[in-house]
Amino acid sequence: MRREYFRSSSARLAEAALAVSPGAMFYRLSLGAHQLGYASTTVDTLVDSIRLVDMLVLDVPAVGRLNRAEARSAATLDRGLRLRGVHSTVDGPTARFDARAAPHPEGRWSLSIRSAADSLSSAVPPGPIELPSLWPLRLAFGGALRPGRTATARVFDQFTLQFRNVTLRVGAESILVVPDSADYDSTTMAWVPVQFDTMRAYRLDGAPDGLRLWIDRQGRLVRAHSPRGFAIERTAFELAYENFRRRDTLRLMRASAAPASGAIVATTALRAGIRPDPPIRSLRLRLAGGEVAGLDLDGGRQRLSGDTLRIETERTATLVAGYRLPNAAPELRDFLLPAVLMESNDLRVAAQARLVAGGERDPWRVVDRLTRWVATTVQDDTAGHVSGAAGVLNRRRGDCNERVQLLIAMARALGVPARPVAGLLHANGRFYYHAWAEVYLADWVAVDPSFGQVPADAAHIRLVTGALARPLELTRLLGWLTLEVS
Repeated sequence: MRREYFRSSSARLAEAALAVSPGAMFYRLSLGAHQLGYASTTVDTLVDSIRLVDMLVLDVPAVGRLNRAEARSAATLDRGLRLRGVHSTVDGPTARFDARAAPHPEGRWSLSIRSAADSLSSAVPPGPIELPSLWPLRLAFGGALRPGRTATARVFDQFTLQFRNVTLRVGAESILVVPDSADYDSTTMAWVPVQFDTMRAYRLDGAPDGLRLWIDRQGRLVRAHSPRGFAIERTAFELAYENFRRRDTLRLMRASAAPASGAIVATTALRAGIRPDPPIRSLRLRLAGGEVAGLDLDGGRQRLSGDTLRIETERTATLVAGYRLPNAAPELRDFLLPAVLMESNDLRVAAQARLVAGGERDPWRVVDRLTRWVATTVQDDTAGHVSGAAGVLNRRRGDCNERVQLLIAMARALGVPARPVAGLLHANGRFYYHAWAEVYLADWVAVDPSFGQVPADAAHIRLVTGALARPLELTRLLGWLTLEVS
């Protein structure tokens, strides 16, 4: 006999995880009343492991065509719900890659990425990582689903290759109604729900992008809502898949062929063949149609007051750095480290950065040289390769995202703090997805390595920092937000 008072959390989790049941859940992805795609999560229990498969299909109409993004992720867990490895594939208009993440014996993780253009390997900073669909599972079987509890984790989004520190707070338990089965209605020529199921679900607040989640006691997502109208809802297979497959795609493409003035076009400026208007010093916008919570609209050169956003190009005083290279402020150290797709420690990237900078030690002059060099040397390529900074340097071709990756890696290699920014470019009366960089001088300063703007003009509207301009991400962020030049 043995009396046991305290057990480790891993031991308790391993015992609780024996109750994980196999099955598949299907989800409808929508903006308002319009279905943009579908998703599924499948749990398969094996003898000594658990397999978690996530699939996502998203269609975004833009400039007369459907931009389809398809993503699949397969994660292997041990019986204690510890992540053993993950393999993801993404095929979209601005990104096509195959990525694998696996743990090393010493506790570190390695990430390998392959695309049609190149392949690269990157070491992930040490520490545990979670997947977006795995974390709720661990919360549920770890006994953390109690109102008032908070949990913090570093989450790896296997579809965007981004790491985020996320804190969730468990809210009250609710009863939700979910379609359980469906039948085909010949009158409306669509599948309609015929039976419903009720289930208890806990609300989780604090998710990325302003999403509010509801998960059941098994840790499976039931519903998620964004303040900007994006929704993920569990439903029957036919309602998620068949109705999406039978929708009127021709009408959607026709509606997007000639977007109205002031509309947000869900594709990047380079992919749409858009060149910027003559640079402007200031821009004033009125925001309507959606919530702005979770967007990085206010700060630096952008000022948000009520529903009015004003953008002004950085003044000369902001361009005068308070340091000389390579001695940036210690608190900015995180913006000097190598990152996934931005390999500032690559010898080729560092050597090219030193060659372009010459003997210059003034941060602003160095940034100016690097930005203009990337803009004139890297040719347009919107094929959707994911090759990292070293691959872009080797191919000398890339889109706005890849140019940003190369510029940031070169700037960090020389000691200039830099970070990616995703947002909108106002051109020809419309707004297009675009990515650029911010470098720290006297403050954060926007620079555009795609169009050689140093600093970037006021037509660049920042939405999020630390991200790239991919429709899969920005469509979820924007919802029905509209912008009007005032």
